[in-house]
Amino acid sequence: MRTAESLGLRASLTGVVIVHLAVVLWHWSAHAHVPVPLSALKSVFVTVVILVLPVLGAGLLWTDRKRTGAWLIVLSMFASLVFGFVNHFMLPSPDYVLAVPPHAWRYAFVLSAGLLVVTETIGTVLGAVAVPRWRRSMEVGTRALVEATEPASAH
Repeated sequence: MRTAESLGLRASLTGVVIVHLAVVLWHWSAHAHVPVPLSALKSVFVTVVILVLPVLGAGLLWTDRKRTGAWLIVLSMFASLVFGFVNHFMLPSPDYVLAVPPHAWRYAFVLSAGLLVVTETIGTVLGAVAVPRWRRSMEVGTRALVEATEPASAH
């Protein structure tokens, strides 16, 4: 993959992760203000999968482990998308957007839940584009390295 194209994809993925992080923090704040409590298990999932893994993946994009970073982003964003969509829009629970009681933060809760769907969908799709592209570029680079290090008589 050309360097400019790879740089653009890395920058796009990083940008989505940063916007996603901002929306997650906004939504988390709405959770606290309304309040809409989470179970201990859901809190662990949110902390690890929704907060930490995408940020870790974005950091890895800027190292020689960019494909691992893309995998972390695509898997964590997809898991976040399923978790959030089911809990905010399908299951009747305190987290269900139509069950949030009237409160000054109610609209922030609902809007941020919708924006999470958007950022997680974009992150999932961009990550899914990056993984196979960077695999192909790694194969081409490895092949070129092998050919460059083989003795001239092997060609």
